[in-house]
Amino acid sequence: MTFNPYHEIYNKYAPATDLIRWRMKVDEGRQTWHYLDEVEAKAHPQRPSDKYWLGILNATIYCSNLNILISDMVLFQQDCPALAPPKTPLSAARNGFEFYKQIQTEDGHWAGKYDGPMFLTPGIVIVMYVTKTKWKPGYVEEMIRYLKNHAHPEDGGWGLHTEGVSTCFGTALNYVALRLLGVPANDPVCVKARKFLHKLGGAVGAPHWGKFWLAILNCYDYKGMNPVPPEFWVLPTWLPISPSKWWIHTRNVYMPMSWLYANRFQAPVDDLILQLREEIFVTPYEKINWNKQRNNICKVDMYSPHTTLLETIFEILTYYEMMPISALRKYALDTVLDHIHAEDRSTKFAALGPINKVMNMLVIWITEGPESEGFKRHVDRNLDFMWMGEHGMNMNGTNGSQLWDCVFIVQALNEGGLVKEYPKEMIEALKFIDLTQMKDNPPDYKKYYRQPTKGAWPFSTRDQGYTISDCTGEGLKCVLMLQNNFDFIPKLVSYERMCDAVDIILGMQNKDGGFASYETIRSYSWLEWFNPAEVFGNIMIEYNYPECTTAAVMGLRAFKKYHPKYRAKEIDACVDRAVKWIKQAQREDGSWYGSWGICFTYCMMFALESLASIGEYYENSPSVQAACDFLIAKQRADGGWGETYQVRKKLSQILSQIKYLHFRRVKHTNG
Repeated sequence: MTFNPYHEIYNKYAPATDLIRWRMKVDEGRQTWHYLDEVEAKAHPQRPSDKYWLGILNATIYCSNLNILISDMVLFQQDCPALAPPKTPLSAARNGFEFYKQIQTEDGHWAGKYDGPMFLTPGIVIVMYVTKTKWKPGYVEEMIRYLKNHAHPEDGGWGLHTEGVSTCFGTALNYVALRLLGVPANDPVCVKARKFLHKLGGAVGAPHWGKFWLAILNCYDYKGMNPVPPEFWVLPTWLPISPSKWWIHTRNVYMPMSWLYANRFQAPVDDLILQLREEIFVTPYEKINWNKQRNNICKVDMYSPHTTLLETIFEILTYYEMMPISALRKYALDTVLDHIHAEDRSTKFAALGPINKVMNMLVIWITEGPESEGFKRHVDRNLDFMWMGEHGMNMNGTNGSQLWDCVFIVQALNEGGLVKEYPKEMIEALKFIDLTQMKDNPPDYKKYYRQPTKGAWPFSTRDQGYTISDCTGEGLKCVLMLQNNFDFIPKLVSYERMCDAVDIILGMQNKDGGFASYETIRSYSWLEWFNPAEVFGNIMIEYNYPECTTAAVMGLRAFKKYHPKYRAKEIDACVDRAVKWIKQAQREDGSWYGSWGICFTYCMMFALESLASIGEYYENSPSVQAACDFLIAKQRADGGWGETYQVRKKLSQILSQIKYLHFRRVKHTNG
């Protein structure tokens, strides 16, 4: 077995369950993990995709039954036969897909984890505890293992993400999560983490989101949190500060947060909550001056400091919260609740992301009760975000990256000239791409500040239901490539639906020619002066990205190649403006700065593709020359390239001695 340092670092704790009994169920892209009893496990053998993500392909398996262990290894050898060592790049590519075809799911996509952030799992743990909702078998044990495996080996804390330094935010919330999951305070991991948290000054130094979650649990007083008034949601939409103008993730998180804050909801006090009040603070809980904690943010957490203007507004709002206008407050709360219901309906309770997902779930529990249909559907949809892997179980950053991964695997196979060798796998992949395209707009989508979705492709699944510019571009490109070049590929996506995708892309171009992610840019960059989340930067509005702009360009150009008449002049004008923006976004050193992967190397692959599509190459384009010279200058001695995530913080090229380059479609807004 090849040595993998990543595996060694994060597998200090052995599996808490029998890995042979875990199964991943897929249904039209939905990925959920289930821990079967021994009878069910024998009746439903693991698939290679199950074993791969559990980390037990050709590895030592922790299993309570040696007979199962032996038989399972035999099954794996039958599923994935040994391959001849490659002698050419093409044979290496073919070997690669021989592996990939083994882990393609039965609905045609490739499953995968989307982890990294360490502030997500505590949120769902807190909500499950507050609502007294039972976990599925095996979940608690493996969440504990994941959290323990990712505790910092030296200081014992947790960071904002798995590669980051330990912070007050990460340490306070993950410590609380361990305790709520049943880990005793005298557990060595808790003892070490608590010591580090106290060294930072205790949980009073947690940033805004941390203060909020602790307040929900009744381990923090709302007086120590800057206000989140729901009245923002009744501001006229033409105002630049209206939530309709915010970046979609910020909008959807602060929507349920404002409802919960305005109602000052807190869990009933119990013995464990009283214990946590003693454990996570340095000063006795009853003696804490909460008002002084509103802007008390631990230094290690601070990435985006408050502006003086924002703190002045917070002071004004704090006084307003002492005596809010009752009629206005009620109207605002009703409006926010209506938006929450609309979000649940349009995403089939999957929600945009994991944070607003569990906040919405809590709001529905409060307003409709634990036996309501809405709450039960939320509980079921929690499974979409929970990922069981080799390090344990955690809450993913989205409900997956199913569409995104699928289209790039298909494109890679096409680039290698191997599509004809794998007709079955390609047809199944196209079926998944077909069913994942969104066929309609959400009801009243303009009322709820939504971008049109008819014809768009999402990042993950159709149910999640949010338009993504680059996913639409890549999805369209992939469909055109398969359906127009291979006779054995069925024509599943109609011309009319391709036109719908083109309409979506054309409608998402911004005034300067670039493309953002979920929506067009709706307000001004000065809105960042009002960013209340100290650990994230540039989260108040949408921004243009070279990656998204390139995907839009490539999708439109692919469409025009096969269908030259539909909106031809508009497509040409759009592409011309987009390429001009890409050139303008190029840095003086020849690079492009990426936001959806790490970082310069990742982004340059996209930007250079867009320039090549219009005939610009090294010999005839100064932009391409500068970019290639940059890449050549950064090539490592072994022939490869690598970057650390820290380029997001320093905005410079920091190359590291790493063996593995993991590209994750995660926006590291924290750096």
